[in-house]
Amino acid sequence: MDGLLPAAVAVVEHVGPRPPADCLPAEMSALGRASDGRLREFATARRCARMALDCLGLPGVAIGRGPDREPLWPSDVVGSITHCDGYVGAAVARRDHMASVGIDAEPAEPLPEGVLEQVARPEERACLRRMAGTVPWDRVLFSAKESVFKAWFPLTRCWLGFHDARLSFEPTAGRFTADVLVPTPHVDGVRVDHFSGLFRVDHGLVVTAVAVPLQ
Repeated sequence: MDGLLPAAVAVVEHVGPRPPADCLPAEMSALGRASDGRLREFATARRCARMALDCLGLPGVAIGRGPDREPLWPSDVVGSITHCDGYVGAAVARRDHMASVGIDAEPAEPLPEGVLEQVARPEERACLRRMAGTVPWDRVLFSAKESVFKAWFPLTRCWLGFHDARLSFEPTAGRFTADVLVPTPHVDGVRVDHFSGLFRVDHGLVVTAVAVPLQ
């Protein structure tokens, strides 16, 4: 995630095997019954989140889970968590510095057959066909939409379908934008119908990030 988010956002990452689970009791109760692998994933993400809070000079409190599986951050914090095989990351910012944050990590390989049609609009698929190189652009698009949703949901408390946002890419700059195509609720001081983000493909991973500034 290095360089994909503003300086106001603290990011902590874990690469490699996940250590034994060491969640705080409040976090464990939020997770419920889970396999050892899921416990390790959850615990590593929460540990990264607490370390990121510490980077901001904030106490490393328990990070619970809401009814829609979203992380429950302290009231003065915005943040996002992501994980995939071999990688876990957490990004947090003070609410008076940033309106919202969304991050996502995926393996740098093409989407399984049939998934692209489910997540990409026809005009997006046409755009991807024109983008050359060895980059798995379908996976980049999927990840970017995940980051957009993670930034959108805490602001609106509404679901956003994959076809409800249209993405455009600047491949050489590592940038993307997303236009929301459905009616958007009013959010004081924040624009929620257009998002900008950055992406990188490196070390076998696709990583994307969206930071929503205060207007």
